Amino acid sequence: MSQTNPRQPALRTTRTSRATGRVTIVDVARHVGVSPMTISRALKTPERVQQELRIRITEAIAALGYVPNQAASTLASARSQVIAVLVPSLTNSVFIDTLSGIRDYLEQQGYQFLIGETGYTRDKEAQLIATYLAHAPAGFLLSSVAQHEILRGLPACSHLPAVRMFDLGKGHQEMSVGFSQIKAGYAVARHLIERGYRRPGFLAAQLDPRVMKRREGFRKGLLEAGLDPDAEVLLAQPTKVEMGAQLLRQILESTPDCDAVFCCNDDLALGALFECQRRGIDVPQQMAIVGFNDLSWAACATPSITTVITPRYEIGYQAAQLLIQTLKGETIAKPRLDLGFELAAREST
Repeated sequence: MSQTNPRQPALRTTRTSRATGRVTIVDVARHVGVSPMTISRALKTPERVQQELRIRITEAIAALGYVPNQAASTLASARSQVIAVLVPSLTNSVFIDTLSGIRDYLEQQGYQFLIGETGYTRDKEAQLIATYLAHAPAGFLLSSVAQHEILRGLPACSHLPAVRMFDLGKGHQEMSVGFSQIKAGYAVARHLIERGYRRPGFLAAQLDPRVMKRREGFRKGLLEAGLDPDAEVLLAQPTKVEMGAQLLRQILESTPDCDAVFCCNDDLALGALFECQRRGIDVPQQMAIVGFNDLSWAACATPSITTVITPRYEIGYQAAQLLIQTLKGETIAKPRLDLGFELAAREST
């Protein structure tokens, strides 16, 4: 003989929305025996609803087929299994490598993630954060200082853990995984000086905060050696290979005695190399070229390109690990993880 669950009324015929044919929140409320406002509260702020009632609502949603958003699958535990991830670009292999690290760790832990492409704009960053909050994420993995400031500026997000990637936070109150962009730029300057170059320049596009920190470190290294740091060309447009050729032309026009260039990424370095070859400028005898990030083809170029190797995959993997450890309430020994970098000296210097 079957028994009826005393906590839950017998399943009745479901009344659906006439316009869409879908089960409505009113149907769920009637099935559980509570008001629609209670169902809405359970979906938006499950921690404010008693566990027993959350379980009943979860069972009703499953029975009736009402799934408004990701929050519905997390009522019983009051915790989402979704992580929101914001990166500047989905076409840049730098961030694709980092996303691979995030994916590999989160899959081990049973988490899913939402990916947002911000396009390096603060307005889109704010829009994506607001949009993803509707999915009740367990936490955020962020790729910029601006994103962290936006998130922390929202009172409703004060309880959500967030880890910043690619750069390091200033204090232990902010969780971050990356390396010092300033030290990386400084290391490039020291490398060129040690190789005997005396008029290095800096070529950059996009000009996001990480690029400007590399510039800061590069200028510091030149100044310490008594060299002029003002040979540079900066453009705010999105970076691409052909822009590297354009930037090299411009710096040779403004600084004819420039004998080395530090490009803010490998794409620009490759474009600069192509322009040197087109003009018959010998690399590295007449012009040294340094890139950044060590993309897969940098070592295969002719000549091979000196660049800064960045731990992109590890940044994603360890940032995800740090966030999940926080969600599990584990003790965090190092909320600020400096993974370092390596300068790969190759034929172009």
